[in-house]
Amino acid sequence: MKHLFSGFAAGLVVTVFLSALMVAKSIMGVMPALDVIAMMGAVMGTGALVGWLAHFMIGTLAWGGGFALLYDVILGHGATAKGVAFGIAAWAGMMIMVMVMPMAGAGFFGLAMGMMAPMMTLVLHIMFGAVLGATFQALASGRLALA
Repeated sequence: MKHLFSGFAAGLVVTVFLSALMVAKSIMGVMPALDVIAMMGAVMGTGALVGWLAHFMIGTLAWGGGFALLYDVILGHGATAKGVAFGIAAWAGMMIMVMVMPMAGAGFFGLAMGMMAPMMTLVLHIMFGAVLGATFQALASGRLALA
C-alpha cells in the first residue's frame, strides 16, 4: 500500500509505452482488425476518444494500482519477473479478452481474428508487465523520481 503512487505512476508510464506500440502497429498496418481502442469505444457505445480514456484509466489505475497492491504476493523474483507474471495473468483474465472482444464480435480472446490476435496481445502484455515491473521498482526504490 505504501507504494500505491509508484504503481499508478508506473501504470501511466507503461500505458504510454503500450499505446505507442499500438499506434505503431496501426501505422504499419499489422492486424488492423485488432484495434482494442475502437473495440472498447464501440462496446461502450462511444468513439475512440472514450476508448483511449478507458485504456489509460485501466492501465494507470487498475493495472498500475493493482500491481502495487499485489506486489508482495505475485510470484517471481524481482520486480520485472513479477511484472511479467502480472502481465500474463492480466492477459489471461482481463476483461477485454473475455468480455470486450466477444462483445465486439472478435470472439473469446479474439480467436475470430485468428490465432495471431491472442498471441500478439499476449506478447504485448508480457512487454507491458516487464516495463511495469521495472518502472515500479525504479520509482518505489527512489532511483527514478517524478518531478
